[in-house]
Order: sequence, then C-alpha cells, then structure tokens
Amino acid sequence: MAGLFLYLLLMKIYLIILLNIFSFTTLAQDAPVRWATQETFFEDLIGNNLPAFNGITINKKPFSNIDLKNQVVVINFWFEKCPPCIAEMPELNKLVDKYGKKAVRFIGITHDRPSSAKRFQKRNDYRYEIVSLSKDEIRKLNINHGFPSNVLVGKDGKIIYATANISFSDPQFKAKSTLFEEKLKAVLND
Repeated sequence: MAGLFLYLLLMKIYLIILLNIFSFTTLAQDAPVRWATQETFFEDLIGNNLPAFNGITINKKPFSNIDLKNQVVVINFWFEKCPPCIAEMPELNKLVDKYGKKAVRFIGITHDRPSSAKRFQKRNDYRYEIVSLSKDEIRKLNINHGFPSNVLVGKDGKIIYATANISFSDPQFKAKSTLFEEKLKAVLND
C-alpha cells in the first residue's frame, strides 16, 4: 500500500512538472520573435548612456566622452576608404551648416590615424571635429553597427537616436535621415 501511495505521489509530481514545461513552452512560442538587425541594434541603443571612450584629435590632443558633457552631440563613424561614408559627407556638412551654431557639436570618429584623417579632412572639406580611436576601441564602444553610423546624443549623455547612412535624397535612407533631423530639432527645442 505504501508503495502504491509513493508511486501515485511521484506520478502526480511528474505530471505537474510536465504540465509546467508544456505551459512555459506554449507561452514562449506566443512571444513575437525579434530578429537582430542593424535597425534593432540602433533601436536598442536609444536611452542608453554614451559609453566611455578615449581617443586623439587630428591635432593630437586627447579626447574622451567627458569632453562632450552637457552638450548635444552628433557622432558620425567613418573611415577614409569607406565609399558610403564619403558619399554622406556633403549631407553631414549641411547639418553642420544648419545646426553648428545652435549648440550642437559634430564629432567624426574614425580608426584612421590622426595625420591621415587631417589630410582627408582638408582634401574633402569634412566639417566635423575628427577623433581617432583604435579599431578595438571603436569595437568596445559598441554603438556603431557598420560604417557609416550616426548617433545623436542629448545633453544628459543619453543616446536619442541612431541610424546608418544620412541622405535626404536617397529614398532608401531619406525617412530615417529626416527622423534623425527631427530628433535633433526636438532636442534643441527642449
């Protein structure tokens, strides 16, 4: 009799465990799948603090995220041998012309050497302040998802918006570029 009671008790426990596993699996299957894409990567940055970084300007002065404290900042990740990076620079320069005198700081982060980036800036009239970081430092920063990437940071140091290419003429990037500019305008009006 005690053996039968023990058997029934174990079967009841086994059945409860089995039902819990099936109900958990059913719940897990009902959750929508969110695939990791460049877009979801950028969405996940919103609201996060700008991570710490240390680099050097094209004039060989130390530069870090601390230098951006209490400022609205647009950060562009680029490098010299990146055709899409170079293609977006005229659009980026238009943003500098429009908002540069309105308390927005424009920083271009590259893994190119400072001397090389300085020559590039002169040749191509790229109007962002340029900061050179090592490839490893850029990887550790982990806020760009390929080149080019553009990140808008508020005065509180939190990321407001991020996107890949900026282009107001290319239909593929126009909507996100317009949203980037709208977010920039909004933060300036706060």
